[in-house]
Amino acid sequence: MSSGWAPYLDDGETVLWQGRRDDRLFLLRKADGLLIPFSLLWGGFALFWNLSAWAMGAPLFFKLFGLPFLAIGLYVIIGRFFVDQMIRRKTIYALSNRRAFIATSAFGRSLRELTISHHTQLTYLPGKTTTLILGTPASQRPTSDMRSMGQWHGASSEFAFRAIPDGDEVYRMLRDIQDKSV
Repeated sequence: MSSGWAPYLDDGETVLWQGRRDDRLFLLRKADGLLIPFSLLWGGFALFWNLSAWAMGAPLFFKLFGLPFLAIGLYVIIGRFFVDQMIRRKTIYALSNRRAFIATSAFGRSLRELTISHHTQLTYLPGKTTTLILGTPASQRPTSDMRSMGQWHGASSEFAFRAIPDGDEVYRMLRDIQDKSV
């Protein structure tokens, strides 16, 4: 299991677990409670605008003006779910006996790592799949950054293993690593 991670591991460090996020197409989040109604209003108005402009024979400027808004509406209504699924398929999590890793190749390659200590805050969010947040959750940080809410493309500034099916087991491993780091 650790062969792919070997270049990133220190001496004496071993990979204990690796996994991926849930691969279902529609994975809803709390933010969708607001995004879905907003996207339907946005998309509905954009569709109405475009159909009206084309049906009435409006000048070319008005016909073209509404198209970007329609494209944005279609993305927010349905396209974001496909982008989120693509990101989930290209993201791999790993846990060593010292650090946690998040590797992705969705929009270029990146590797994030976090050293686990006794002081690393863990947030356990159980459900059909489990999310484990390492460090301070974005909801507890003073910020107005929309990305920190995990709304756009599932992106977030927090370090988290999102929607993993074996979260209870990984949580136990994290607690064991913390206990050994004292």
